[in-house]
Amino acid sequence: MPLVFDLRHRHGRAAAEVVDLVGGKAANLGVMATELGLPVPPGFVISTEACRAYLEGGWPPGLEEEIRAHLHAVEEQVGRRFGDPTDPLLVSVRSGAPVSMPGMMDTILNLGLTEETAAGLAAVTGDDRFAKDCLARFTTMFTSVVGIAEVPADPWRQLRAAVEAVFRSWNSERAKAYRAVEGIPDELGTAVTLQVMVFGNRGGDSGTGVLFTRNPSTGEHRAFGDVMFGAQGEDVVAGTHHTEPVAVLDERAPRVAADLWRHADALERHYADMCDIEFTIEQGVLWMLQVRAGKRSPQAALRMAVDMAEDPDFPLSREEAVRRVLPYLGDPPTTWVGRPGDLTPITTGLPASPGLATGEIVTSPARATELAGSGRPVLLVRSETSPEDVPAMATAAGVLTCRGGLASHAAVVARGWGIPAVVGAAEVGLEDGRVVIGGRRYALGDTLTIDGSTGEVFAGEVGGHEEVAPEATTLLRWAGELGIEVPEAGQPAPDARTPDTAAAAVSGDDVLGWLHVKTISAADALAASLLTTEDVLRPVVDRLTDQGLLGRATGSLLLTEAGTARAEELHKADRESWGDAGATAALDAFLPLDQRMKGTVTAWQMRDADGGQAINDHTDEAYDAAVLTELGKLHEETARWLRSLGSAVGRFPQYVARFERAMAAVTAGDTRFVASPRVDSYHSVWFELHEDLIRLAGRTREDEVAAGRA
Repeated sequence: MPLVFDLRHRHGRAAAEVVDLVGGKAANLGVMATELGLPVPPGFVISTEACRAYLEGGWPPGLEEEIRAHLHAVEEQVGRRFGDPTDPLLVSVRSGAPVSMPGMMDTILNLGLTEETAAGLAAVTGDDRFAKDCLARFTTMFTSVVGIAEVPADPWRQLRAAVEAVFRSWNSERAKAYRAVEGIPDELGTAVTLQVMVFGNRGGDSGTGVLFTRNPSTGEHRAFGDVMFGAQGEDVVAGTHHTEPVAVLDERAPRVAADLWRHADALERHYADMCDIEFTIEQGVLWMLQVRAGKRSPQAALRMAVDMAEDPDFPLSREEAVRRVLPYLGDPPTTWVGRPGDLTPITTGLPASPGLATGEIVTSPARATELAGSGRPVLLVRSETSPEDVPAMATAAGVLTCRGGLASHAAVVARGWGIPAVVGAAEVGLEDGRVVIGGRRYALGDTLTIDGSTGEVFAGEVGGHEEVAPEATTLLRWAGELGIEVPEAGQPAPDARTPDTAAAAVSGDDVLGWLHVKTISAADALAASLLTTEDVLRPVVDRLTDQGLLGRATGSLLLTEAGTARAEELHKADRESWGDAGATAALDAFLPLDQRMKGTVTAWQMRDADGGQAINDHTDEAYDAAVLTELGKLHEETARWLRSLGSAVGRFPQYVARFERAMAAVTAGDTRFVASPRVDSYHSVWFELHEDLIRLAGRTREDEVAAGRA
């Protein structure tokens, strides 16, 4: 069986088999080129079978001969020769797995350039600057991807090295981590697609862009995307260059625009879904480089499903539409309906967690829990939150803080729980138990409203209310009519798993020590922290309660005055046995790791969008995989560092075990264990460790926040 296929090759197989053989990218290029007749640069694909053979035993026999034969056929088609110093043929080398793994493997553009061929490119195009730009881009990409200091002068050596690098990238750390999270089999391998280079950086009538056939944020049936003139593809996706809305093509290149809109409509109808398209314009000629199903927000997914199913000319049934968006229907997104047009905020902070929340001002966690327990909506207002605030946050309608950014504790926990939150509202102050905003005092019990989607804060109740998005109502009605069961809100994915951990024995001092850090905790959460079960924990808790060391509030455990005194004695003993110097040095060493953790968790929960930040809807697989890869690296470094501390404090080995448990759950596919406060997530454990280190160093979190260290 051949290892290399022309992109226009008709395989005579089922679509799924073709994808397994040549990868999703090449399979879709073949559809565009043959079934739809769209303009695709000529090229060929090296199969996944060749990749598997290479990874098992090195370069497969006969592969080079097949590549040369197919490249010769491409040369004949375009009238240029690979490696020709007078009119060189350049190619792109791109990965393409059977299961979409965007951004996880490697790509090289402009391959075939050397000092000689760059001179030929400059001569044939009449543009020396263009040729130098292409050579510089190629040199940077090639040395980075292949991992060598110099580019070979022989284009054929470049080609083989590039193909091998793409094969090897299947087993890169980021790719392996992504597959572990997504449950993608390791044995699939990647295909390698080689195509004639088309140049978006060849003057003002050239460009490159990304097009969504519908708005991926709102679902509106209008082309959405970016284009950049005089640029290559990596410039658009890197986020480091200024792009323009794709709609400018109507003015700057109307003929190209008309072709692109027509091709986009054909692709959307062929795949019966919104498409994400990559394209390049070379001197006024449009080329289609890639197509795949586009990622979208939950709101957009619902709107698209309804619009497509209600369009009699669109090939999507109501049943298909409902099943496509089932994960969003258990807890459908809402919209703020009836907001007054002249509504003016009294201050603005950072939009940390979306949603509208109205409640009476409460500044004490205990009071917030008490009032919420009686059914009264409360808005918890704090300078910045700490572990003792977590139970109150769980019952509050919303959270407002004076300090902190989108990576702060308040922001992370609120997003994890889906609680509206505004953080870092600098004009908000707390004085003598009252809230001061812009010079005006608001007493405890006064009402405020926050919009966690915009960061706005309003006095009193505001007009309007939140309603389930109308598209969700339509889809739920369809589901009922079709007899399709909708999953309950918050129900984990069927394959979500948490690792089993043997129940550890616990002592009374263990319980008191952990509660000194956690302040207040439900029994199941405390059991998770102690790596045990509620059955093992219960008699210890009962004994401590009988001794007057533990009490209960709103169903949670907390230290009594006597229990606090005993816990402080234990804490003092830990600190003295370790020594001030050791504790301070450990906290200082932890801070760089903490900054990385904040960035990682914030990246997991938030994404750059339209010049600001928006909630990460987890529809971009490549983005999420990159974040989880970074979490994995941070975990390895943190675990090594914690183990280096040994048993300086008896709790430290338990932190390591909890981190390992959370990371194993994430790898198994249960991403709640990244930052959700509802489980013993990585962030939850991290925050407790930080609090523990602060106290052991004889400091307070308030001091650390004020010093910019927390």
